[in-house]
Amino acid sequence: MEGTEREIMETAMEAGHILLENGAEIFRVEETIDRICRHYGVESSNAFVLSNGIFVTLGSVREETFAKVQHIPVSGSHLNRVAAVNQLSREIEEGRYTIREAQRQLEEIRRMPGKTKRMQILGSGVGSGAFCYLYGGNLRDCSAAFLAGLLLYVFVLYVSGPHLKKMMSGIAGGAVATAICMVLYELGVGQSLDKMIIGSIIPLVPGVAFTNAIRDIADENYIAGSVRMLDALLVFFCIAMGVGLVYTVRQRMMW
Repeated sequence: MEGTEREIMETAMEAGHILLENGAEIFRVEETIDRICRHYGVESSNAFVLSNGIFVTLGSVREETFAKVQHIPVSGSHLNRVAAVNQLSREIEEGRYTIREAQRQLEEIRRMPGKTKRMQILGSGVGSGAFCYLYGGNLRDCSAAFLAGLLLYVFVLYVSGPHLKKMMSGIAGGAVATAICMVLYELGVGQSLDKMIIGSIIPLVPGVAFTNAIRDIADENYIAGSVRMLDALLVFFCIAMGVGLVYTVRQRMMW
């Protein structure tokens, strides 16, 4: 057997950790841990995965037992890392890596850079404009949503993300997007305020987390799915609060 059982467990947990913290589904994390352990000769492994934690034990009544727990805070998604770990697990099963080579590959995956801030800002603008069009906005509305999406993500990356908690960040993001759209509407850039606002808040919506929550519940991972669903619904609620707050202030100022 390549490597010690403890090394195998550490490697499998590292793969699971990267998957879970970057938005992978629960069943994918458990399956990857099981595949890695089984390939390197450990048949008596058990993994229990929640949305924010991994519990792994190795051993049986005739073997020495190892156990380890890792806490993984609920965070965003980085699907490139998820895809890279999935590919690595397939290559491990094909026998391409020793246990130490697999550990080095996991370290490289963990250091994979995310999207640059410029790309995230541009993606936010393009996504806002596109969703505004899907919801029936005209070219002027889409242009306004595009500008609002750009400005919103500048705020998210440089103000709310580094300095605010998730709930306050959602409220602030919804408020900022709505305020920007209202200013652009008053300046005559767009014609349909509601469609502009709908498009501009789309970058704040945790679509991956919500989808994964539904998949986890469908796979009977009720605890993990419920936690992720609650987290996503709280973000939805906070965005709505921010939008409603600015609308209320605007209405009172018009009286």
